[in-house]
Amino acid sequence: MKNARNSFHQFYIFLFFLAGFVSVKAQQTPALIPQPTSITTGKASFTVTPNTTIHVANGSPFGNEAALLAELFQNSFGQPLSQTTKASPNQISLKHDKTITAAEGYRISITAKETVVAAGSPVGMFRAVQTIRQLLPPSVEGKAQGAKLVLPAVEIDDAPSFGWRGIHLDVSRHFFSLDYVKKLIDLMALYKLNKFHFHLTDDQGWRVEIKKYPKLTEEGAWRSFNNQDSVCMERAKENPDFIIDPKHIVSKDGKQLYGGFYTQVQLKELVAYAVARHIEIIPEIDMPGHMMAAINSYNYLSCDSTSRFGQFFSTPICPCNPSTIQFAKDIFTEIMDIFPSKYIHIGGDEVDRTYWEKSDACKALMQKEGMKNSAELQAWFIRQMESFFNANGKKLIGWDEILEGGVTKTATIMYWRTWVPHAPVEAAKSGNNVIMTPGNPMYFSDQPDKNSLPAVYNYEMIPKELTPTEAKRIVGGQGNLWTEYIPTEQRADYLYMPRLTALAENLWSGKKNYSSYLQRLNTHYERLDYLDVSYRLPDLELLNEYAFTEATVLSVKKPFDELIIRYTLDGSAPTSASAELKGPLPIRQSAQVRLAAFTKGGRRGDVQDVHFKKQSWAKAHNLVAPKKGLEAIWYKRSFDSTSLISGSPDGKFTVSTVSVPAEAKAETFALQFRGYIDVPQQGIYTFYLTSDDASFLRIAGREVVNNDGMHPPRERNGQVALQKGSHPFALDFIEGGGGFTLRLKYSLNGSEPKDIPAGWLKH
Repeated sequence: MKNARNSFHQFYIFLFFLAGFVSVKAQQTPALIPQPTSITTGKASFTVTPNTTIHVANGSPFGNEAALLAELFQNSFGQPLSQTTKASPNQISLKHDKTITAAEGYRISITAKETVVAAGSPVGMFRAVQTIRQLLPPSVEGKAQGAKLVLPAVEIDDAPSFGWRGIHLDVSRHFFSLDYVKKLIDLMALYKLNKFHFHLTDDQGWRVEIKKYPKLTEEGAWRSFNNQDSVCMERAKENPDFIIDPKHIVSKDGKQLYGGFYTQVQLKELVAYAVARHIEIIPEIDMPGHMMAAINSYNYLSCDSTSRFGQFFSTPICPCNPSTIQFAKDIFTEIMDIFPSKYIHIGGDEVDRTYWEKSDACKALMQKEGMKNSAELQAWFIRQMESFFNANGKKLIGWDEILEGGVTKTATIMYWRTWVPHAPVEAAKSGNNVIMTPGNPMYFSDQPDKNSLPAVYNYEMIPKELTPTEAKRIVGGQGNLWTEYIPTEQRADYLYMPRLTALAENLWSGKKNYSSYLQRLNTHYERLDYLDVSYRLPDLELLNEYAFTEATVLSVKKPFDELIIRYTLDGSAPTSASAELKGPLPIRQSAQVRLAAFTKGGRRGDVQDVHFKKQSWAKAHNLVAPKKGLEAIWYKRSFDSTSLISGSPDGKFTVSTVSVPAEAKAETFALQFRGYIDVPQQGIYTFYLTSDDASFLRIAGREVVNNDGMHPPRERNGQVALQKGSHPFALDFIEGGGGFTLRLKYSLNGSEPKDIPAGWLKH
C-alpha cells in the first residue's frame, strides 16, 4: 500500500473567526493521533525553511531531542536544521519548563513568528517533537526536497492518560529482522507509544544469544518447517504476504532450516535505538511453559528428560530440580545485562502441570513446602524468580495465569484471558498493577474486520467494578502480535496498522471521539505510504450475502478516491489484471463476486467474497397459539462444527433473545435455538451474526449466515426475502472454550442494525 494516497482532507470549518487563537472546532483541526488533551488553533502559520534554526539553551537536557527534531528536515532540505544556543526570531525553540510536572507532558505554541516547544523532561520533549512531526506535511517523511514545510498556528497542552502504552511482538514463531523491529519502534514513537514487549523465546524458536548456553541459539534458533508454516504456504497461493521470508532460510548440515537469532551486541544496539526514542524494551523469556526450544537442547530441564507437545501445551521445565532454577537464573542474569528495563516478563502462561504431578521430585518438594496442588508449585516457581529479579533491581510481569496458586502484590499482571473477566479486578483489588491486553480486541494477530478498529478504540481499560483508588492500578494497555501465521514484515504491518493508532489514542487521550479519529486517520495513510508501511486498507462496505427477487446491482463506495476496485466472477482471486468495477454492476442471477481494492502501485487489499442469491418471497406460516420466545437446546460437550451437533441434549430452556442462558454455561457447549421469527412486513431482511466460536443461521429453511468454525469474535451477515408473518428460525452456536460471544441484529431494506424485538420470537 506504499503508493496509496488520500485525496481529501475533511475538516470542520466555521464561518467566523476570533482574533488570535480560537477553539479547536473553529479552525482546521490538525489531524493529530493521538488527539492532544487540549488544542486550540489560529489563523497564521510558521514556515520552516533551510535557514530556520533550532534554539537549545546551554545546559539544556534536550540535546537528543533537538538532534532528532533537526533530522526530521533532512529529506526536505538535504541536511538537518542547524542548532544554536542564541535566541533569534523565526526559530524553533526547545525550552525546559519545570512547571510542567506531568510525566511525558509538554506544551507547544506556534505563531507566524516562532515555534516554542516546552517540556519538563526529555521524554516530554520527545513526545512534543512527534507532535511537531505530525503537524508537518507527510512529505517530510520522504525525499521531496524543496517542499514547502508549514506548521499551523496552534496552542497545545498535552499529557497521557496511561503510563503503559504498549506494543508486543513475538519473534519466536516467525523471525523478524532488527531493521523491522526498529521500524516498528519508529511507528510506536510517532504515535506516542512507550513500551515494547519483546517476546524472544517460545517452543518454536529461541532468539536471544545466551553465552553460557550456546546451544540455545546454535540449535534452538532453527527448525524445519512446521504445520504453521504449511498453513502460511497454502495461504501464500492467493496472498504473497504469507510467503515464508527467504532471508531467514538457511542450509545447515544438508538440511533446509528456518529461523534466526539476535546477538547480544545487536540487542544492545536496539536498546540504545529505543532509549533515544524514549521507548522501554521489556524482554520476555517465557517459562516454565513454552520452553521446548530450550528443552530440546538441554533435556535435563524437564522432569522426565523429554520434550513434546501434549493435547494443549508443550512439556514445561521442571521447577523441582535445583539445576533448572540455576539455569533460569543464569538466563535472566544475561538478559538483565542486555536490557536495562526495570521490568522482565516471565510469561507463566499455558503450563501443562500434569508432568509435575507425575514427578517424584515435585511430589517431594510440594510435601516439603506444604503445597496442596501443582498450581501452588507454579506460583512457588514464579516467586523464586521474582525474588531473584527484585534482588537485581528488576520487577516481574506475568500473564494472568500467575494469579493461580497465589502471587505477591509486587508482581505486575498482564491480563489476556478474556474468558476470565474477574482476573484484572481481583488483581487490582489485591494491590497488583495490571496491564490490560485482552485477547478480544487486543490480539492484533487476529484477522481484522470492519469491527476491529472501533473495538480497539472504544475498549474501556478500567473495569467498572473498581473504585477510583483501585483503578489507578490499571497502569495501561497493550496490543499483541502472535506470529504463528505471520511470516513476513508486510503481514505484520497489515495487522498492526491502523489498529496501533486506535490503541495509541485510546491510551493517551482522556476523551474519545471515534468519528473524529476516523477523519484524522484518513490523512495519516499518506504519511504511512512515505514510511513504507503496508497498512490494511479500510473494508469495502459490503455484505457477505445478498438476497434479491428480480434483479439488483452491486455498487461499491471507495474508501479513497484513487483506489481501484477490481472483481472476478469465476471464483478466482482478483489481480491487477482483473476487471475494474467502474460503476454499478447489474446482477440478474445468483452469483459469487470476489472484489478487492488496489492502490495505484498495485498493492491489493483484502479479497472480499460476496454472494448474490436470487430468491422467491418466503411464505409465512400460520401458527396456532404460539408461545413467547425461542427454545434453546443445550449440549454440554464439545463439537468442531455446527453440522456435528447431535445426541441427547443436557437441557432445554426458553429465551426471549438470542443469548446464552445463565444455566447453559460451561467450558465447552453447543446451543440450538429453535422457533419462529414473526416479521411485521414483507421485505429483504439483513441479519448480522457475531460469534466466538461457531454459529449458523437459517430462516425459512434458507441459509442466511454461515459463521461456522472455531474463531475469535467475528461478524458475518446475510439477507433473506421474507413475506410478512412467521418463518421457521434455527440458529446453532458452539462455544469451543476460552470465552464466548453471541449477538444477532437485523435491519430491513438497508436500515441501521437493531436488536431483534422479543415479540418477534415464538415457538
